[in-house]
Amino acid sequence: MRALVRTAAVAATALALLLTGCGTGGDGGTDGKIRLRFQSLAWQKESVDINKQLVGEWNAAHPDIQVQYVQGSWDSVHDQLLTSFEGGEAPDVIHDASDDLADFAYGGYLADLRALLPDRLTRDIPRQSWSTATFDGGVYGVPFLQEPRVLIANTRILKESGVRIPTPEKPWSWPEFREVTEELTGDGRYGVAWPLKEPVSVTLNLGLSAGGELFHRGADGKVTIAMGEGDQVVPGTIHDQVNTDRSAARTALGMGGGDTLPGFFGGKYAMVPLGFSYRQQVVEQAPKGFEWTVLPAPAGRDGLAQGVSPQTLSVAEDSPHKKEAVRFIDFLLRPANMVRLAEGDWMLPTGTEALADPALHTADRGWATGAALAGTLRSAPAQSVRGYPEWKDKVATPALQEYYSGAIDAAELKKRLVTDGNRVLARYQR
Repeated sequence: MRALVRTAAVAATALALLLTGCGTGGDGGTDGKIRLRFQSLAWQKESVDINKQLVGEWNAAHPDIQVQYVQGSWDSVHDQLLTSFEGGEAPDVIHDASDDLADFAYGGYLADLRALLPDRLTRDIPRQSWSTATFDGGVYGVPFLQEPRVLIANTRILKESGVRIPTPEKPWSWPEFREVTEELTGDGRYGVAWPLKEPVSVTLNLGLSAGGELFHRGADGKVTIAMGEGDQVVPGTIHDQVNTDRSAARTALGMGGGDTLPGFFGGKYAMVPLGFSYRQQVVEQAPKGFEWTVLPAPAGRDGLAQGVSPQTLSVAEDSPHKKEAVRFIDFLLRPANMVRLAEGDWMLPTGTEALADPALHTADRGWATGAALAGTLRSAPAQSVRGYPEWKDKVATPALQEYYSGAIDAAELKKRLVTDGNRVLARYQR
């Protein structure tokens, strides 16, 4: 049923794009103007408004290069893009996430931007961010927004408990975090709620702090999976909080991030690990007088390091106006504009100049905590691994869900992730 629904959604999206005249080309009409299509995945009203404002500002300043805003959806973007690429109907400028680019990059659907990118943009975005969109030496997207995972905590509960409040300079370690959640548990309240409906990226990205790698690329370029001690810290902590300490709510394991907020507001959970952008939902939905704070995720052997998959802007290989498309991307990502996009999505910009903007360093709503984590963000472990989507959906997701619920032990988890996982990856690397 899920596959049928997704197929129907993809077909509907593709049809909508066709009906709105979304064929690749932007060849221009009889008036000689170049027309580009920019497919945006912005979905929150504030973010959509800012994206549309920027398109309007570009069009007003560039009468000969007009950009059409096309609304896409995160829910169906991969299949929708694949359909549009194969049908020759892809947008010129494509908004996506870096962990979705590998198959498109290797498949020849995206343009290598190295010879097109202006020096200003290349210098402004750090190397670790560029690495998230680099495949076989080519750059197939411009990473521009990133989202660390943080702990959103009930301020009153923390103060009353007397636990040490972590900061980016002195975060909790993973063992200390486990102890704290035990202290915060009692009287019908859990110390933490882990929303793990989609457990894979959370587990892998936070695992970098403990030295977890999981995916290892050999001298021949092939990737294999091996689960070392560092890879077991995060899943082991979550498993023990749920099944041994009873300090993490079992019912939250099947939830998405937003599903935990009513319980959080009601005092059922003292803390919830969420993406940085969830602060907007907290601001909009929290009851009057509710006090909350943003804390860094726990640190491990490698400090506060965590993996991210930044949002990206790419250019279709079939676009006849790649230079103009990159000019538009450069305009969108000017420092002042990047700050506007970051504020609209409640995320962090990748650009160093934008990140230095005072508006992103205020204590209000946790901006300063997020900005302090920017330098610790790394490419998500599976960023360039071919076959990762199948491994995630068919192997890792069910295995981690069963492990976190207590249905299987650590040995079985390792067998599935590694043995079964390597069988999947091998099919993509023959």
